[in-house]
Amino acid sequence: MTALFVTGTGTDVGKSFVTAGLIRELRRQGRRVQALKPVASGFDSSSLETSDAGVLLTALGIPPIFDNIAPICPWRFRAPLSPDMAARLEKRKVDFDALLTFCNEKIRTASDVLLIEGAGGIMSPLDERRTMIDWMVALNLPVLLVTGCYLGAISHGLSAHDALTGRGLRVKCVVVNETEGCGVALTDTKATIQRFIRPDAVMALPRLGDATAEYPAFKYLAGLI
Repeated sequence: MTALFVTGTGTDVGKSFVTAGLIRELRRQGRRVQALKPVASGFDSSSLETSDAGVLLTALGIPPIFDNIAPICPWRFRAPLSPDMAARLEKRKVDFDALLTFCNEKIRTASDVLLIEGAGGIMSPLDERRTMIDWMVALNLPVLLVTGCYLGAISHGLSAHDALTGRGLRVKCVVVNETEGCGVALTDTKATIQRFIRPDAVMALPRLGDATAEYPAFKYLAGLI
């Protein structure tokens, strides 16, 4: 069994797009894939199909209905804020110990490949004391880091990579996801990031359509698992 944690440098850099594309490629190769989005803010129950969990379910070939979303995304919050802030508005919280128990049980029972997608960026707070990186460290899984190619993405990507490796996590690949409408060259962003973090893999993902396409990039990622 292989488990991988998909994280990002921030919100809306394409974590779900990358995770969904990887799911589809692994399924094309005959792998048995499971995916989790345990924590989600900005969750709109009227738009289940376009929610992050809904996108993952669709890639898995599972209808994105509430009865299927709840088991893979138990901590759902309405406000599009960091999980701790969104939970506070609902007089709730992310129970860190319960989150770890939930993930570890899924890791223990997974038959082949398990992908766990985080929420927001690596330092997005989960509760009063812990951030996403504390969650990743506690699970101790290899990490796939997604960043964009906007102005500032190089600094964000290198900072995130430094924080992850500094906490002892293994970054299997940095995915530079093309940012729509941005004038910064994708290949230049990739080359610059790669210059600073070798020997870790860095891959550029052009925005050519949707995650249903058979991009060579997804085949490359699947080969890392």
